[in-house]
Amino acid sequence: MEKIAFIGLGTMGLPMVRNLAKSGAPLSVFDVNADALSAASSETGATPLSVSADAAEADVLILMLPDSTIVKAVLGDPDDPESLAGRLRPGTLVVDMGSSAPEATAALATSLSAKNVSMVDAPVSGGPRKAATGTLTIMAGGARDDYDRALPILRTMGESVTHVGPVGSAHALKALNNLLSAIGLVGALEVLTVGKKFGLSPHVMLGVINKSTGRNQATEVKIEPQVLDGGCNVGFSLPLTVKDITTALNLARSQNLDLPVAEACVQLCTTALEELRADGLGNPDQSEIARYLGQRTGVSLLP
Repeated sequence: MEKIAFIGLGTMGLPMVRNLAKSGAPLSVFDVNADALSAASSETGATPLSVSADAAEADVLILMLPDSTIVKAVLGDPDDPESLAGRLRPGTLVVDMGSSAPEATAALATSLSAKNVSMVDAPVSGGPRKAATGTLTIMAGGARDDYDRALPILRTMGESVTHVGPVGSAHALKALNNLLSAIGLVGALEVLTVGKKFGLSPHVMLGVINKSTGRNQATEVKIEPQVLDGGCNVGFSLPLTVKDITTALNLARSQNLDLPVAEACVQLCTTALEELRADGLGNPDQSEIARYLGQRTGVSLLP
């Protein structure tokens, strides 16, 4: 079995490593957070790495990092023999499972290919709960041979794995998916706000909406337990939401497309993040958009 190194043991990465370890493949792990690194190694038996550059010994390098900037910082310059990218051996496969920018991913793949290192982008959808159960939805971009090589590994972490095109295409699809998800959440919160102002019960509204054509993932999964009941913890941060939907909007602009609904959603989420941070919430959950809407409208959906 190929040796695998996994970098990025955060909210998503740690449960993904737990499932990956069940494959029995030789596994090493790294994170700048010492507690996360210790938890991953003790729970899975994976070898903890003292520095990220030691991951160059693996046949397959998996990255679960927040964005392209951090991916670039971790890999370093492929022309620098001391960097992780510079130490990767010909034939290594790099799999970026975070939410990077598609253009940056394509450029990175080109620079790595000069060293005979292949790349697949394989971002995920499903949140921490599906990461824990190994039932994530995974979209993958890359050459077919590289995808086929990565597929058995990806199947240890995901229930649905789909090859969507060349390198960068999966990161594009992930950003677009998250834009649609955010539009659904914001739309649902605004509709419930109008209904509550009119005198309708948000709980009753959700019960009807979820049996009607207006239902979406936010109405079915997020709002009842995480907004109306005050949990405010859907497991995905608002800063990451803003990052992803901005990536999607920039993708639309690069295609010379004017998307007013997307523009409005990105603006609202960005403003919500700024206002919530001004109120002292440094890393608000995505569902905290409801708190911002309550402040803006005077109609709170929170208990």
